[in-house]
Amino acid sequence: MSKKLTVSCEFFPPKTDKGAANLRRVRDALLPLKPEFYSVTFGAGGSTQDNTFDAVTDIQRHAQTTHVDAAPHLSCVGSTAEKLRALLNAYQENNIHRIVALRGDLPSGMRDPGDFRYANELVEFIRKETGDYFTIEVAAYPEVHPQAQSAEVDLENFKRKVDAGANSAITQYFYNIDAYRYFVDNCQSNGIDIPIIPGIMPINNYAQLARFSSGCGAEIPRWLRKRLESFYDDTESMKAFTLDFLTDFTQQLIDCGVPGLHFYSMNKVEPTLTICERLGLTQHT
Repeated sequence: MSKKLTVSCEFFPPKTDKGAANLRRVRDALLPLKPEFYSVTFGAGGSTQDNTFDAVTDIQRHAQTTHVDAAPHLSCVGSTAEKLRALLNAYQENNIHRIVALRGDLPSGMRDPGDFRYANELVEFIRKETGDYFTIEVAAYPEVHPQAQSAEVDLENFKRKVDAGANSAITQYFYNIDAYRYFVDNCQSNGIDIPIIPGIMPINNYAQLARFSSGCGAEIPRWLRKRLESFYDDTESMKAFTLDFLTDFTQQLIDCGVPGLHFYSMNKVEPTLTICERLGLTQHT
């Protein structure tokens, strides 16, 4: 690889003081990864927006010593241009320079999508309002977005986000490396040349993972599903197996020449830290 492999981690915004304290502990414990940024997810329609703002401004407040920037997720569905403009201004005032721009899901019971329907419209709005101030990450789906009409349409939608001004992309998690490789090759064939960083989902709880995967369209390969199911309540054996599997999986991604690794941490230190330690990606000081 000609460029340094970047690492980033994703958190969800804590809802309690205890959760906030845990997140600070996790952030500090993951610093040996030398992350480029910590991203924080965002609830559409106001459900966790304040918590996201508090979390990212706290991360950015310590960036001068940790050297890790904050990257708030920004969802446009169910919002208005006025609200998003105010939020962008607030992020600028707090020295935040990176945003993960997403369409988001319409909250249950809300029928009005707001002023924006798609993520490319959000990217266009950010660029119009703030120029090149923000580095913008967008989402990519190697296994096709679950609501896309086809793989071709999904790629066209992704290209719209790139053409609107996205700097790089983070993928939905996947466990099929061929899907990622084919997606990247297809992007390059269609003139899409931004970095496409694979999202890696550590396996902490199989039942939870299965629920997530059925909703977001991420396939758990049959052999992996059957292996995980076979552990039943033997959590220690499952933990050992998944650490071995994900370490090998991540190494294969590195061998493919990926530009970076983005870990969906679920606000936990393990197994993200262990995987990176095994692969020599940590730098203890």
